[in-house]
Amino acid sequence: MPMITTATSADAGRAGARVAVLPVGSFEQHGAHLPLTTDTLIAQAIAEAVADAYGLFLLPPITFSCSHEHASSPGTVSISSITLTSVIRDVATSLRRSGIPVLVLVNGHGGNYVLSNIVQEANVDGPAMALFPGRADWAAARAAAALETDAHDDMHAGELETSVLLHVHPDLVQPGWETADDGGGPRPHLLVHGMKAYTRNGVIGRPSLATAEKGKRLLDSLASLMSDHLDALGLPGR
Repeated sequence: MPMITTATSADAGRAGARVAVLPVGSFEQHGAHLPLTTDTLIAQAIAEAVADAYGLFLLPPITFSCSHEHASSPGTVSISSITLTSVIRDVATSLRRSGIPVLVLVNGHGGNYVLSNIVQEANVDGPAMALFPGRADWAAARAAAALETDAHDDMHAGELETSVLLHVHPDLVQPGWETADDGGGPRPHLLVHGMKAYTRNGVIGRPSLATAEKGKRLLDSLASLMSDHLDALGLPGR
């Protein structure tokens, strides 16, 4: 699976897509068993799945985003929420100039809270942007994939993320994921103290429960759930 699209300008012209898909990931610690690019790889996998399923224009991923809760961990790189907002607005403006009026942000990092505000503001004058997957989409996909954990107890580098990586990039999952379970429980001051206050090894979740088959079912479920978001954008029957 390539990290970025290989389409040419001629390919894009022939496709004539009216909707672009922008994966938004991160570059942050994911314990010792998953790469710093985990959220980007997951966002890219979801974006590729929905682009293929609905004939959408796939963009290359944004790799750096708002990972400040991991600031104390080696390798983590963040940009400000202001910078992320500016980049996405500029991308949307450029797409409109080239004849693509609608943008779907495929978010792979839970700390990108600002994306909700960006999407709300973009839609003030009519549907122009969507954020996918939402909480309901993730919950439905977890159920479809028969995950044993929920989103709270499996927040980071756990069953869900490890399953997706085992499916799309098994060569990037390092040994030790089977015994890396950690974290869970309440996290009342996450925004103040970051992840370091709630995990010993950078994991909040149960990667030991992960399987490649769960990862496949997660992606298949999310691809089917995208249809409802396109309906909300006024693009039924894609």
